[in-house]
Amino acid sequence: MAAVSFALDNSYARDLEGFSVPWRPEAAPSPKSLFFNVPLAEEIGLDVAALSGEAGAAFFAGNALPEGAEPVAQAYAGHQFGGFSPQLGDGRAVLLGEVIDRAGQRRDIALKGSGRTPFSRGGDGKAAVGPMLREVLIGEAMHALGIPTTRALAVVATGQPVLREAGALPGAVLTRVAASHIRVGTFQFFAARGDHARVRQLAEYTIARHDPDRVGTPGRFLGLLERVAGRQAALIAQWMNVGFIHGVMNTDNMTISGETIDYGPCAFVEAYDPKAVFSSIDSQGRYAFGNQPGIARWNLARLAESLLPLLADDEDQAMDRAMGVIDAFPALYACHLLSGQRAKLGLGVGQAADDVADAALADDWLAQLHAGRIDFTLAWRRLADAAAGDDAPLRSLFTAASAPDAWLARWRERCAREDEGASANGNIAAGTARAARMRLVSPWAIARNHRVEEALTAASDDEDLGPFERLLEALRHPYDETADNARYAEPAPADVTAGYRTFCGT
Repeated sequence: MAAVSFALDNSYARDLEGFSVPWRPEAAPSPKSLFFNVPLAEEIGLDVAALSGEAGAAFFAGNALPEGAEPVAQAYAGHQFGGFSPQLGDGRAVLLGEVIDRAGQRRDIALKGSGRTPFSRGGDGKAAVGPMLREVLIGEAMHALGIPTTRALAVVATGQPVLREAGALPGAVLTRVAASHIRVGTFQFFAARGDHARVRQLAEYTIARHDPDRVGTPGRFLGLLERVAGRQAALIAQWMNVGFIHGVMNTDNMTISGETIDYGPCAFVEAYDPKAVFSSIDSQGRYAFGNQPGIARWNLARLAESLLPLLADDEDQAMDRAMGVIDAFPALYACHLLSGQRAKLGLGVGQAADDVADAALADDWLAQLHAGRIDFTLAWRRLADAAAGDDAPLRSLFTAASAPDAWLARWRERCAREDEGASANGNIAAGTARAARMRLVSPWAIARNHRVEEALTAASDDEDLGPFERLLEALRHPYDETADNARYAEPAPADVTAGYRTFCGT
């Protein structure tokens, strides 16, 4: 069988000696393709035809490496639920190398679930079909929603079972594409060892890769911290505006690129609740839905600590500079959040004087949803119907149809100020146009937890990929309200949601 052939670069392994360990993935006894992301393969310039057959399955299982591959397991540390682990690293993943995509961007290609590495810490280094297909569903859903994310290029069944608490499960390997796999924890690994030279080396590499306009500029290390803060503020605001709970925001799961990574115990909220937690391992609610902005700031502070020796020779001056970025994060996040909320409310950018009032309008809407235990996704979607003049679908979500009256009056007054001067017909047209804009930013179909579990159970237990493929198709078109996809917009029964728990995909 001919090896898959395409050009791989290895800048991480080449330019950052000592930041990883050369390591080959374990061979899978009987690789079988379960998923191949053709649009993504085309986007990064791969040969779709060559990767669609047996040679592709062998490649995505780690059995046959492309020419030029220099696979490595990356080193990193991390704060896990607040406690620091000085050595974590790729315990079941290898970075094969990098490609330059059709847009000229460097992208990592890595395998996950490909066997033990020096960082496995007693684990088997393997992965199961269900968790790897979850990464496909959630990652592609996030991509379709316009949220920066790592993406699944392929999933291959290995033909070898993995042993977990639930018993023997079918094994699988995921191929993941990322802007990079550099994490806050990557910086922490060397900072914790007092290896400031390597922290600087990593920072220079990261700037060249993700912020090339800052290469060689004075203050570039502070600039790196500012850029990461900006990317994370925008990312977390997007999470909050679609109801996404990451579930395990450890510093080793926070990328420098601003992409969402590691879809383990993640979920989407149904009935709106800032305290919502679905992760089985988050017993204290540290990573609850409403805590995510604060945790992002906490994680940034850990990055700032790692970068302190690079920010100034004087320790106090370095601390002041770092804290300036950390203290600015809440306002930066609030700006991104309000921008997204305005779009979902059908409002324009607004004047500075509108900021406080518009933020209060959004906060009060969320408070209304929380008090009524209203489905977060459907509430926003049905608000678009109200903008078009039909309140009935929105009111039907509330126990008392009149519950949103006072808030709707405030919202309509705010909309009317934007439409001031229009004729009666013009107001109707403005409402129709507003509804159309709102439907472009408030999804109808999301990766609802019960549908995800349905699809994963069928794939893992029955080798039936039909439910997975149908759900994936719906998630790739989240704004299309069609009869075919109606079941993917239906909330789970309340008792199902109340007892729902997600698990780390190990």
